[in-house]
Amino acid sequence: MSLIQRHTAGEVSPANGTTHEVETSVKSNIAVNGEYRLLTLDAPQCVLDCQPGQFFHILCPVTTTEQPYLRRPMSIYGYSADKGELQFLYKVTGEGTRALATLAKGDRLNVLGPLGVGFRIRDDWQNLLLLARGVGLATLAPLAQEAQRLNRKLVAICSARSADVLMSIDHFKSLGAEVITVTDAEGTSGLENLREIIEGRIAAQGVDAMYTCGSNRMLKLLQEIGATHNIPGEIALEQQMACGLGMCQCCVRSFNRKGVITQERVCREGPVFGIEEAMAW
Repeated sequence: MSLIQRHTAGEVSPANGTTHEVETSVKSNIAVNGEYRLLTLDAPQCVLDCQPGQFFHILCPVTTTEQPYLRRPMSIYGYSADKGELQFLYKVTGEGTRALATLAKGDRLNVLGPLGVGFRIRDDWQNLLLLARGVGLATLAPLAQEAQRLNRKLVAICSARSADVLMSIDHFKSLGAEVITVTDAEGTSGLENLREIIEGRIAAQGVDAMYTCGSNRMLKLLQEIGATHNIPGEIALEQQMACGLGMCQCCVRSFNRKGVITQERVCREGPVFGIEEAMAW
């Protein structure tokens, strides 16, 4: 019997829940801007018990021009048990995402998940701050959804090259977050300006926890600020994966646990880790 079984036959258990392999139906697959697309799937209830920061392993379609071999890990952008929907925001960059971009309403898509360990919001974390750039905002969108559910205050600092490729602004606002935008074009996305913005928030209203995704420079910035002010935080790491279940060891990277360097799998022990233990590459 294989480790991964189809939903009709059984389940496998990841680090923090139950994983299913299911066939979903495409509701829509639309362009958000010149670079990103939003894929909305009609998904069964069994895969909609998700946590912010988790991901799915997607079996990209094979076309006459695109023939992706391995599944592609993709962070959850949105999920709704009431609507039966699962959403992914993605940038068309390679063979897998080019194949995903060909999907039309009614097409079938095989997904495996939810996978990995997601973000947490502790009971004593009332004032939250997230910092992300580009597609990293997709990973943090469900965190805003959870913050609203828990009635927490959230400041979302959204970064991009220019205003026309800023994403999720209206989505974050609809979830009650205060949104601050910075761009390269306006000269506001530099680290010193980001530091000033965050330090200002800490001084004005306090910050109990900080969250980010992927970017090494943002990781280092939040590590420095967190160490100075004793503020914890979490990062969702981006890493190439093969199996997504921890067996292939493809996504192993180093972490600093109180001065001891350890090796852990991003797909299994993560993809969310404490900011203080993540090591920039």
